[in-house]
Amino acid sequence: MSLIDVTGLTFSYEGSPDVIFDHASFQVDTDWKLGLIGRNGKGKTTFLNLLMGKYEYEGRISASVEFEYFPCPVADESLDTIDLAYLIQPDCELWRFKKELAGLELGEEILYRPFATLSNGEQTKALLALLFSRENGFLLIDEPTNHLDMNARAAVARYLNGKKGFILVSHDRAFMDACVDHVLVLNRATIQVQRGNFSSWQENKEKQDGFELRKNEKLKKEIGRLAVAARQAGNWADDVESTKIGKKSAVYATQSVGRAYVGEKSRKMQMRRKSLEKRRERDLEEKRGLLKDVETAEEVKLFPLTYRKETLVSVSGLSLAYGERTVCSGVTFQVKNGARMALCGKNGCGKSSVLKTILAACETRDGGLGTVSGAARILEGQVETGSGLIISYVPQNASFLRGSLREFARERGIEESLLKALLRKLDFSREQFEKDMADYSAGQKKKVLLAGSLCSQAHLYLWDEPLNYIDVFSRQQIEDLILNFSPTLLLVEHDRAFLERVGAEFTEIGLQ
Repeated sequence: MSLIDVTGLTFSYEGSPDVIFDHASFQVDTDWKLGLIGRNGKGKTTFLNLLMGKYEYEGRISASVEFEYFPCPVADESLDTIDLAYLIQPDCELWRFKKELAGLELGEEILYRPFATLSNGEQTKALLALLFSRENGFLLIDEPTNHLDMNARAAVARYLNGKKGFILVSHDRAFMDACVDHVLVLNRATIQVQRGNFSSWQENKEKQDGFELRKNEKLKKEIGRLAVAARQAGNWADDVESTKIGKKSAVYATQSVGRAYVGEKSRKMQMRRKSLEKRRERDLEEKRGLLKDVETAEEVKLFPLTYRKETLVSVSGLSLAYGERTVCSGVTFQVKNGARMALCGKNGCGKSSVLKTILAACETRDGGLGTVSGAARILEGQVETGSGLIISYVPQNASFLRGSLREFARERGIEESLLKALLRKLDFSREQFEKDMADYSAGQKKKVLLAGSLCSQAHLYLWDEPLNYIDVFSRQQIEDLILNFSPTLLLVEHDRAFLERVGAEFTEIGLQ
């Protein structure tokens, strides 16, 4: 059996007060299909980079395998895929590469196309196939599902399920369930290795959390009872002790008892008090050991507006193009009050373009210029938006965020205190509030955009792949929010578990 052995791992980023790993020790088998679970900022990608030897650390990491990181850097996307493969992996064996491509349902023709012309799904599959074609390689796969459509996610999950020897970071619950057999969990205070997939781990965690919460309540009551009993025993002991001398001693002067009796009684009462206090201390210590890893995912609130008419947006026979390339055609749907609608389809089929077209149409109707960055050209059909319709938009890309949260709130006309309160509920620490957003992780940046949208009162929430890089616990909070407050929502999202839980209606986009 070959192991990755981590002993006493301690790491923090230079200049940061946050300790990412503190004397962490655990082992994982190199034959496992291992899912890595944890909140944004808990150190998942950091751990992968530590395995790659990217940072200096204290402690020891030993392994008999050679680590490969996905996604690997692509220096020149204009190269044909086959030339890029030899650039990334000079010892690439073409027959192995082709075999892996077939396993991912890709034809060999992509080898002779410029890498830049491949869809996001094709690029992801090609890089995975290349890395898996190398012998003795142990893959560290960091969020491969971002920007992948549902069909591509299913194909990659089937492929990974047939492999062994990788660590997978993903926040897509269904995807992880389909392809891992063990999980490594970065909890709030501990690190846990467990057999099973995400769902089996979550079921066990919910049982453990429930047990600890019940035990915590029981101990709180017992600690309170013991405190009262100890205080009462102490008062009794003091009262008995006072009968040795002074006025109370006269009580025993007329009885056939002496100071020895009083002293023995006082001693027993003092022993009882000490015994009660020791029991209370043991219960307090046990209580301190509970709830360290319980996720306190607070409810997030939303303040949607209700539009005065039933229909907010009407799209009829819409066809869009970029230059001479038509990306979608015949798109028809309506968005009504309280609807939750998800635009679905293959990567590159125009889902994001439809959202941007609706946003531009709304701006034009209400006196704006109607120019939205990256908007497509309308070939035919029409988009109608209601007069005075207020839209809150979350773009797909969050990498542009710079500056302070205060500046972000001021630019968007939202309350800074409300924004920070929402981010706290989405697991931001107060120290994060003082940082430049440019230094945030990808997941933290996406949370800022989502929190900004949630702070905005709007009739319609347009979200373009809002869950990319967002951890599972925050996804569940957002699911609860949508169910509790019923905003009118039109989104592009590929997390099937999320869409099914919020009851989204699916609308297929593509060429007809």
